[in-house]
Amino acid sequence: MDKTYVVGIDIGGQTSKIGIVDARGTVLIQSSIRTDTHTDAKLFVKDLCAALNKLILEVGGIANIRGIGIGAPNGNFYTGTIENAVNLTWGGNTAIPFAKLMSDKMGVPVALTNDANAAAVGEMTYGAARGMKNFIMITLGTGVGSGIVINGEVVYGHDGFAGELGHTTAVRNNGRQCNCGRTGCLETYASAIGLARTAREWLDSSNESSVLRNIPENITSKDVFEAAYQGDVLAKRIFEYTGKKLGESFADFVAFSAPEAIVLFGGLARSGDLLLKPIEESMNANLLHLWKNKIKIIFSQLKESDAAILGASALAWELK
Repeated sequence: MDKTYVVGIDIGGQTSKIGIVDARGTVLIQSSIRTDTHTDAKLFVKDLCAALNKLILEVGGIANIRGIGIGAPNGNFYTGTIENAVNLTWGGNTAIPFAKLMSDKMGVPVALTNDANAAAVGEMTYGAARGMKNFIMITLGTGVGSGIVINGEVVYGHDGFAGELGHTTAVRNNGRQCNCGRTGCLETYASAIGLARTAREWLDSSNESSVLRNIPENITSKDVFEAAYQGDVLAKRIFEYTGKKLGESFADFVAFSAPEAIVLFGGLARSGDLLLKPIEESMNANLLHLWKNKIKIIFSQLKESDAAILGASALAWELK
């Protein structure tokens, strides 16, 4: 008899989420553990498995689990390793055989991939991209992640790391310094952190009136959204500029894969039309004529609280 459930694990820089998922894409139960309190990968795996075992007992034990899917920063689908994940306190500059560590501990097969690729698989399996064979997933959070799907398959490239669209160049000259070591990356302009960075730079370089000047602490993307929603002119222009940068990059992305749609997910995507309208205008202004007004930009249909778990879990249904 087919095993009933799979496990989805989303490893984040601060917190890792764990969930048991059924064949309909329902997250039955979930839990989480801190990621950033660990400095050793093996100890992290031990604590992660302890939390997972508690959930598995609630669905009848490990005999009912088909496999485990994991989405992680710098996760490599081919090798099952997490490589050079400097944003993980236990990641460092080494290749950690994370899938094998988990499989040895739990006794079931494990698939691991980059977190944005996991989101793309989840969207194709459960969300807005169901039925699509060609689309690009863009995650707009603290960074800009991406998963590219062509002919129904996630593009991994020869080494497992294809699809780092957040680290394509958005500003060629005098671009912002990125954590990756390069300058001008899209992530430094179009992530939640990048948008807040634009706000701080614009406030420092002008005397323009804005409610953002009343914020005593560091400005966040949420602050800018709330100001724009209330009609603040500067805040609205910040969203227009961010959308313009995204649209210009999306036009380039379309040229290499001709997607049916670009799916947006993450905290910044909740800005709705404040971001969507300038993206669409900028993208279509920069597209080759044969693609103008043909590429849909849509928002994820997955519940944010479940999306990361669902994306990871979708990998596990393919395990044998």
